[in-house]
Amino acid sequence: MGMIRYLITVLVAILLQWPAYARLDSPDRSRARRAASLDFNTLPAMVLADANETFTRPGNIAALLLAGGASVAMHNTDADKNIDESLRSRAFSDTADKTFDVAGNPWTHLGATGLWYLFSQANDDELNQQRAISMLSALLITDASVFTLKAIRNNDTPNGKDLAWPSGHTASSFCVASVLDEYYGPRVGVPAYIGASLVAWRMMDSGDHWASDVLFGGTLGFIVGHTVADRHKQLEFAGFKVKPMMDLGPRPTTGIALVKRF
Repeated sequence: MGMIRYLITVLVAILLQWPAYARLDSPDRSRARRAASLDFNTLPAMVLADANETFTRPGNIAALLLAGGASVAMHNTDADKNIDESLRSRAFSDTADKTFDVAGNPWTHLGATGLWYLFSQANDDELNQQRAISMLSALLITDASVFTLKAIRNNDTPNGKDLAWPSGHTASSFCVASVLDEYYGPRVGVPAYIGASLVAWRMMDSGDHWASDVLFGGTLGFIVGHTVADRHKQLEFAGFKVKPMMDLGPRPTTGIALVKRF
């Protein structure tokens, strides 16, 4: 169902973008296609570089080890079971439960990111195209990490499903919130974190995950999202990095410089 939801979201994005695309002249359409082709041809290398940066930073490694150790301790003691018993109160109505389940689904986030990219391209918004691509990179790294760890651990959820640790919904939701926080600050980041926290609570309230699954998933998404967005937060224009410029000569001036390494 997740894959079907993602494909439907992308199809809707294409249909919504079509009127703007249809108004473009042929040269503009060709330019848009070339830009998209370049973005997605360079995406694999970008994802690998982002993953390397994420999982080699000493601070990130320490945080993941601490979260991993805490989640193992919680699961091997009564902590997970006690938290599960206290939270399984069905605090969410059926409508809210389904809403947060869909809103926190990694496929939903991938589809929304595709929508963001397509609208940005239709509006010739290069900055948001770059931000959407970096969001995609962060989500792919998060999802690949989650699925790998699930396959290795393969423990059961409170309601008897398999592949519990870590929580993919929580990891993906905190990844999205972290990227938005890096790019737009607390005005967008704080509501996004609140939404991610509600997704995490829903995963425990429904019995789909233990608290330890949510703890590590949230930490993973937070670290990946912040690292990737921070790495790409530098403004670029037509492939050139935009940097401040200052000349302290006889007539001091300030401005910006476009820099590109060949």
